[in-house]
Amino acid sequence: MEIVVTLIIGAAAGWLGSMLYKGSGLGLLGNIIVGILGSFLGYWLLGKLGINLGSGWIGAILTGAIGAIIILFLINLIFKKR
Repeated sequence: MEIVVTLIIGAAAGWLGSMLYKGSGLGLLGNIIVGILGSFLGYWLLGKLGINLGSGWIGAILTGAIGAIIILFLINLIFKKR
């Protein structure tokens, strides 16, 4: 059951991140992967900065979206279309 919740939160965070950061689209599977990786990055980065966006689904999605935006920025920076 935990893996399903992780995928749902990752998908929501990846989708939100892709809506906020306009770059090249990665599709549904790409958004899920970016959202899950973004969640790890967001929790690590916000933890280092001493910021807590709350507990529960909303806090997890917002934290994942922040991390996803950072990852999407780096992906678009590295693989910039010419």
